[in-house]
Amino acid sequence: MNDSTDPVYEVGEAFEGSGVDSAHINTVFGHRLGPVGTAFATALATPSAGHVPFLVVWKPDVPVAPATLFINKSAIANDRHGDLTWGAAQAGIAHGVTEYMARRFPDEVETVPFVLLTAVWVNPNAQSDRAIYDNNRAAVRRSLEVGERGITPGEARRDLAIDRGPWNPYLRLD
Repeated sequence: MNDSTDPVYEVGEAFEGSGVDSAHINTVFGHRLGPVGTAFATALATPSAGHVPFLVVWKPDVPVAPATLFINKSAIANDRHGDLTWGAAQAGIAHGVTEYMARRFPDEVETVPFVLLTAVWVNPNAQSDRAIYDNNRAAVRRSLEVGERGITPGEARRDLAIDRGPWNPYLRLD
């Protein structure tokens, strides 16, 4: 673990669930006075049509720690999609971030120097509040864990060496 004086720039990714209720999360965690902080402020100040970054809250008037920005990857398609994004997905992110940070930083004050960007996919055809909540909670925790341990490019090279191509939940060329 880095203390608040070390440069921290952690990038993570995770996918959870299946079908229209799955979650795909990208995270960037770092110091608020560094490039991640600049990206955080810039994203918050530059919304675009269908994409309005917002602070993740545990409940109204109680933002999670560290300050966490929710950036939707999919433009809000309709009222239900908006409800699932701002409701179930946001609550799942709040829960997963809080669980992860409680493990990593036992004293919540330790999170003050940091900010977190979350890019969150909610399918416009999603249906289940519970599945969206659970999948985003799990995916954001895992994405933060991936970022904490760092990128391990060796696995891709090993797969390439034995003629295995890349895959993801949308494409597997077996």
